[in-house]
Amino acid sequence: MPSLQLSTGTVHYSEHGQGLPLVLLHANPGDSRDYEAVVPILAQTYRVLALDWPGYGKSTLPQHPESANVLLFYNVLREFLDALALPSALFIGNSIGANAAARLAAQSPERVRGLILVAPSGFTPHNLFTRAFCEFQGSHFSLSPHRFASLYLKHRTPLTMQILQRAATVQATPECVELNRAMWRSFGKPENDIRQLALNINVPTLLIFGKYDPAIPASRDGKSAKQYISSAKMIVLPCGHASFAEVPELFLAEVQPFLAANNA
Repeated sequence: MPSLQLSTGTVHYSEHGQGLPLVLLHANPGDSRDYEAVVPILAQTYRVLALDWPGYGKSTLPQHPESANVLLFYNVLREFLDALALPSALFIGNSIGANAAARLAAQSPERVRGLILVAPSGFTPHNLFTRAFCEFQGSHFSLSPHRFASLYLKHRTPLTMQILQRAATVQATPECVELNRAMWRSFGKPENDIRQLALNINVPTLLIFGKYDPAIPASRDGKSAKQYISSAKMIVLPCGHASFAEVPELFLAEVQPFLAANNA
């Protein structure tokens, strides 16, 4: 598995196929293997690069995980693209990965050929309850990574079972839990809100939400995302938070035509 030395330390990624770059960005917690159900098909047409965020997969933990926030991951994405000197690319991001990809499209549209945002964070219209939940998940009383993932992954497939296993083991170490909690604290703060920034997104965009996702519900966050990226196409699939792992065939049926339309 190739790696790069970036400001946070060693950042690993997987690479498959040839062609136009397609960058896959996972959620918090998670790792590049979360996309394994769709990578073989996508790699038949694209150069697929799946990143491990700092502290996850094989990437080293940032120096101060307790103070990590959403901007840390975004800055790592920019460093990653610079280090590989990638041309304008396609992006698929899930949750915080979608947040980072959306920021890039808004601030550096020349780097983004097409954007697929899967249950993107940063569009939540916060209220007392949502902020309190972010604080709870950022505290020592938080639901464990495994417990929370078991709530938002609604289909039990071989891959989602592996994701749950990783959540119960490698993502349950004290250091990873501290990172996870720090990111949750960040989710409730203004730094995570990309709604106004998203008004600047003019690249082709596909929004994918899960009908049964309790974390980023289509009825609330999906409606908000569509409001701020008015040109985007939005679809809702019968799944939870990770459609590419839960219903990969349905996911690919929507994603492949979109990617092909932007692979000219």
